[in-house]
Amino acid sequence: MKQLPPLKALPAFEAAARLLSFTRAANELNVTQGAVSQQIRLLEDWLGVRLFQRLTRELRLTEAGRRYSLEVRDALRLLEEATTALRSKTERDTITLSCMPSFAHKWLGPRLGRFIASNPDLALNIHSSFETVELGTGAFDCAIRHGAGGYRGYYSEILLTEELTPLCTPEIAQRLREPADLAGETLIRDYGTEWSDWLEAAGLAGRRFRWGTEFMDSSMAIQAAIDGQGVILGHTVLAWDDIRNGLLVKPFGLAVPYDFAHWFVCPEGEERSGVVKRLRDWLVAEAAAFPRPEVRLGRRPSPPRRPFG
Repeated sequence: MKQLPPLKALPAFEAAARLLSFTRAANELNVTQGAVSQQIRLLEDWLGVRLFQRLTRELRLTEAGRRYSLEVRDALRLLEEATTALRSKTERDTITLSCMPSFAHKWLGPRLGRFIASNPDLALNIHSSFETVELGTGAFDCAIRHGAGGYRGYYSEILLTEELTPLCTPEIAQRLREPADLAGETLIRDYGTEWSDWLEAAGLAGRRFRWGTEFMDSSMAIQAAIDGQGVILGHTVLAWDDIRNGLLVKPFGLAVPYDFAHWFVCPEGEERSGVVKRLRDWLVAEAAAFPRPEVRLGRRPSPPRRPFG
């Protein structure tokens, strides 16, 4: 056993070699970038071989690093498989799902109680972030991504499509008899959605409006509308529970479709068995039972400024 390298350094090396980034490796391992760099220096010193070329704006594997990374990856995979096989049958299975913070807060969170009640043997970890994570690496099993699809190399299916429509408190809605009345209100902006598409569909293109705060997180924008700060062009999926509970209302019967949808994504084949299949089946059933608002649709909007998830 004297020829074994520093074992704590191997996961850091494998992640950095796969991602070609100390920073991304640190994010995946939930450690600091400095900790990853230190572990790799320790490994290089022990081996007496340079594993990376550290360029100004780029990280490259040396030929020795490339060969060694393949062996280390296989060794870690075998160790993970052996550990999983030996794990006690009484231990709860764990699954980690990645999704947008707004989706976790506004749609997934209120429904999780049903999943937990029907799957008491399964521990579910929710990782909510704007960052698109890599699946199938051991850290993340599956994801709900907000985008246009085309997730090459993964299994993916649409869970929920979106429409956009103005939303506000019942008090503000009393002042809105027609779309033109929006000129007297503050319009809250949700990053990634464009008021211009709905305003054009409503025949208000070119009018001047009073613009309020722009939020990066849709759940914050929705909360601002609930707090009476103005009118939001809201995602119907994310705001549905607030509409049902009377916190927000739709003052007009006009919506525009949104090009991005909520997709379930996982490594190919994982959707057919095990804990990923259990979560996927539950999500599909919840999405199928989700009520769709009956609104008159305007034209398709221009593509969103930035894909999330």
